Amino acid sequence: MRPALLLSSLAALALALAACDRKAEETAGPPPPEAKASPADAAIASAGAAVDAVTEAGPASPAPGEQDGTDQWRKVAGAEDQDRIARLYGAWGAALNEANVDYGAMIDTHGMLLVPKAALAGNLQPGPGIYRCRTIKLGSMDGKGLAYVDYPWFKCSIELTPGGDLILTKTTGSQRLRGLLYPDGSGQNRLVFIGAQAWGADEKGFPTYGQMPERDQVGVFERIGTNRWRLALPWPKQESKLDVLELKR
Repeated sequence: MRPALLLSSLAALALALAACDRKAEETAGPPPPEAKASPADAAIASAGAAVDAVTEAGPASPAPGEQDGTDQWRKVAGAEDQDRIARLYGAWGAALNEANVDYGAMIDTHGMLLVPKAALAGNLQPGPGIYRCRTIKLGSMDGKGLAYVDYPWFKCSIELTPGGDLILTKTTGSQRLRGLLYPDGSGQNRLVFIGAQAWGADEKGFPTYGQMPERDQVGVFERIGTNRWRLALPWPKQESKLDVLELKR
């Protein structure tokens, strides 16, 4: 083929291909819009991102204690309740003087349980688990009620949480309690209880200390024998001058 004829043929072919491309573009129309994610897809993506973030960050650190992790009971107890602890032996004296008038023989049957300064030295902290417990009320708050009332055995528990809280709970009975046991810090061989009461069968949980002041309870926890402890609650807000909760294992 002659060079002039070859060039003419190639030029014609190029024009034909260009025309085809323009026709294809006109026929194809604009590109389709991007697909929008549905709310469900967005939620799944968000959850996945959250899981990824937790995985990358590692396991969560333990939660702080129920009282923000402090081991100083005076930072938690109110002024009136600190005064109750300070007047513990005054409560013992007033309650026993009143109760001994008519119930001296009953008080004697309890041995060291109702002796004011009966705390033993050595290992004080009870181990986690289930305990038998009962309450004895001494003296009457207004001087007009019964000066001695003892209740049957119920159940209590001691729990040591990952946050370091040592929790005492009276789990059964119409008057239950739950609170933390703190180091006393005074050099005496005792712990200080700060907690609150639940009343009646309809209440399933417990208020926290300070949430309902009329339910607040404070006391001193001591070991008085082998597998035997007591919680003395001075000047409670209902009924008596002193409540003593005995725990046995």
